[in-house]
Amino acid sequence: MNDLLKNIFRFFAFILVQVYILHKIPPLHRFIVPYLYFLYVLWLPFSLGRTWLMIVAFVYGLSLDYFLLTPGLHAAACVLIAYVRPFLVNILIRQEGAEQSYGAPSIHSMGLAPYSLFVLVLTLLHHGYLVFLEWMEFGNFWYFLGKVGATTAVSLLLILITELLFYRKERYRTNTA
Repeated sequence: MNDLLKNIFRFFAFILVQVYILHKIPPLHRFIVPYLYFLYVLWLPFSLGRTWLMIVAFVYGLSLDYFLLTPGLHAAACVLIAYVRPFLVNILIRQEGAEQSYGAPSIHSMGLAPYSLFVLVLTLLHHGYLVFLEWMEFGNFWYFLGKVGATTAVSLLLILITELLFYRKERYRTNTA
């Protein structure tokens, strides 16, 4: 399947899953909210420049905000992780040209430990910023940390299940010129 069609399909699939399945789950004691939609931004191709990555993340987050009736919360969090993502990829992939040899971040293209760290850091950043924007204040700092930690743990579990169900073996591109 063409990469553009695959990403368009993922765009709608992640939004539909988040809105019609995960958002319908009542939060556990108003504490844990399962988020999986931001995985779309993490799975975008390496070849997408930072500007286009941020534009796609903004449109994606704004689309989700439209369905969830949240005024820009998810768009801001998606743009933040889209901005940080290239820096993190450059730090985690030490091989020269690895991001040009593979299409998108995955366990196969980055390796298990770097990919796990990549997902963990961006998930913590996304959830911390999203929870902070929801409250616009820290209030009880321990409650804030607990909510971010618990939501991150549930989201990481969902990401692990998604990675196991939809294994994405990236093809090594021999013609990188």
